[in-house]
Amino acid sequence: MLRFETAGESHGECLVATLAGLPAGIPISLEAVNRELWRRQQGYGRGGRMKIESDHAEIVAGVRHSHTIGSPVAILIRNRDWRNWTEALPVEDADGAQDKSRPVTRPRPGHADLSGSIKYNFHDARYILERASARETAARVAAGALAKAFLREFGIEVLSHVVAIGPVRLERAAEWAEIAALSRQDETLLGCVDAGAEARMKAVVDEIYRTGDTVGGVFEVVAHGVPAGLGSHATWDSRLDGRLAQAIVSIQAVKGVEVGFAAEGAASFGSKVQDTIHYDRRERRFTRGANRAGGLEGGITNGQDVTLRGLLKPISTLRRPLESVDLVTREPALAAYERSDVCVVPAAGVVGEAMTALVLAQAFLEKFGGDSLAETRRNFEGYRRQVEEF
Repeated sequence: MLRFETAGESHGECLVATLAGLPAGIPISLEAVNRELWRRQQGYGRGGRMKIESDHAEIVAGVRHSHTIGSPVAILIRNRDWRNWTEALPVEDADGAQDKSRPVTRPRPGHADLSGSIKYNFHDARYILERASARETAARVAAGALAKAFLREFGIEVLSHVVAIGPVRLERAAEWAEIAALSRQDETLLGCVDAGAEARMKAVVDEIYRTGDTVGGVFEVVAHGVPAGLGSHATWDSRLDGRLAQAIVSIQAVKGVEVGFAAEGAASFGSKVQDTIHYDRRERRFTRGANRAGGLEGGITNGQDVTLRGLLKPISTLRRPLESVDLVTREPALAAYERSDVCVVPAAGVVGEAMTALVLAQAFLEKFGGDSLAETRRNFEGYRRQVEEF
């Protein structure tokens, strides 16, 4: 089974990602992995950390001569900011180390600071926020880049774009070609396919900068070229829409997920929501009148684009801090402020791509298996012939 883990703290020496279960023989490009890491760091509204870090992946296991070898892949992403934190966050304790620490005793509303401190019995939220930080998602993106490389061998691409920033929303559907063109740009503003909507989104972020606040929004992830038949209706935990939803909501600050046009469907009647079924006799395949289901029916992919939206709340670190309480004195205090972003929706979309790719790759391997890419391809081609003959 394909599985991955990440390790590392925001200001620690490095982030680590491990990915086990990839078949041997998948072509891997470090340039492509680093391109994904670069995309995650882009977007109007990012903070000072992006000026310090320039993320690059180091693959230290599982890839040789630019191909996977079937063993777990290990990836390192070094934190350049570590040089400023070596005395504050040492691995080994030493005399006087506590005097150089940078404790956080004023938890931020909406962050893991307080709940994590209570859970782990810390009166310093530093140890919580270091891991809870969205800096961790760089490791997810690196692992997701490998999952993307695997899916690409079977004609599957996963990309994202921004649907909303605060109250400003893209008021039309995005075409796949537009989303693909957006991903190839060498500069990212807010990741919206419509220039007019993006300009209005930028105005919102400008206002947020001025007032010392933060702003959230909605990103959409689209997986193009996904075959019918991934996932299952048979058990609750094999339903692919549920697994994808969990993956998206696991991203820091994401508080909701929408599969297809779920919100619109909830406010409509059944006759207006379901995607009608048709048959193209010339191409000998089933087609649909629309894709309101987001490419998933009964927990199974139906051959259309898989479409997911992540609803991202404004991040918790505000330059104009909210009311809080000091963990040590229990006295009222303003929440702590650490160098931070004001808008991260485009970056969250890139993380959403990674998480979607990892779940789809896992589901793909569950169905088709294979210890090598050639074996997986044989199994997939056999299934594709079965679908054509259906």
